[in-house]
Amino acid sequence: MSFTPLAFGLSAVLVVYLAVVSPLTGKHTYDRLGRTRDEDPGVYRRMLTIWSAELWAVAAVALVIVAIEPNLDLADIGLVINRPPDTTLGMVVGAVFTMTVVSIARRWAAARGVKTSKAAQAALQQKAVSHLLPRTRTERWYAAGLSVTAGITEEIVFRGLLIAVGTEAFGLSREVAAGLALAVFVAGHLYQGWRGMVPVAVAGLSLTFLYFRTGDLLLPILVHAMIDLFALTFSRRQRTELVREAA
Repeated sequence: MSFTPLAFGLSAVLVVYLAVVSPLTGKHTYDRLGRTRDEDPGVYRRMLTIWSAELWAVAAVALVIVAIEPNLDLADIGLVINRPPDTTLGMVVGAVFTMTVVSIARRWAAARGVKTSKAAQAALQQKAVSHLLPRTRTERWYAAGLSVTAGITEEIVFRGLLIAVGTEAFGLSREVAAGLALAVFVAGHLYQGWRGMVPVAVAGLSLTFLYFRTGDLLLPILVHAMIDLFALTFSRRQRTELVREAA
């Protein structure tokens, strides 16, 4: 264990919060959203604001840990890009293009009633987060803000910091540390139930692989944010059906 006592203690508190406190409070607030949303039009905006603030606060704690721990720097948590700018740009454009094509293909299939396994999985996952789906233009902006926030902050914390803590503070292999970080990441989506947590685990594993493959968090952040954006704000037909079904 090579962490200083202060950094180690702060890391331990953060892990406990992410693994236990945040999942339980998140499920409580999500369930309350489902019970009160029809009667309280502002509850959706308040909850997403609180969730976004919590994510930024957790990411700030992660950066504080890096700042006070001599054995960690930004490169250790994936916040340094070592590729040439043209290569980085090409990877970003490729990721955006691929995600856009996949999203358009799914919407085309859904609009024509084509049943595919991926479309069925997407519909199942959306039902797991039905209360998070925006119903108005204003709520859509809040959902987009939360999506971008989650893409940035969750990658810094779960892919960047927690893996580094596992390897540097506990001497774990990178693979074991990544597996434990993934477990904490999935626990944070307890509010979705098993229908949502299984796809979250698959997505988290893919993002971890992407992080290991590229060596930095740029693409994982971008892909994570786009996944959330497509799930919450760009699936108008499925969102309308869920709102009608809830009513």
